[in-house]
Amino acid sequence: MANEAIVTEKAPAALGPYSAGVVSTGTKAIHVSGQLPIDPATGEFAGEDIQAQTRQSLTNIKNILEAAGATMANVAEVTVLLDDINDFGAMNEVYGEFFEAPYPARAAFEVAALPKASKIEIKAVAYL
Repeated sequence: MANEAIVTEKAPAALGPYSAGVVSTGTKAIHVSGQLPIDPATGEFAGEDIQAQTRQSLTNIKNILEAAGATMANVAEVTVLLDDINDFGAMNEVYGEFFEAPYPARAAFEVAALPKASKIEIKAVAYL
């Protein structure tokens, strides 16, 4: 499986660790449900701040992908739900630690509330 970033001067360039679009040559899709920042060892949130919660949500995604025989490099698309869009910058710093170019396509939204009063929920689509 390979992801190839789509780059064109006819659309805005990516402003962070994501691609404007991605072409995936994989044949097997892996849809990872939205992951809250729950540490599976404790059943509790990994921390109260957005950095700790982002790291745990992405670690959960990474572990689910590994169970399917994939890695974070197989991710083509990510959706990030935040309870406060002002946390975007801090989330983005941690997010960048989990991906390398070509980055997955991404959308991020502020939502009114998340389960268990989480600060973040992240879902992903990957291809093998």
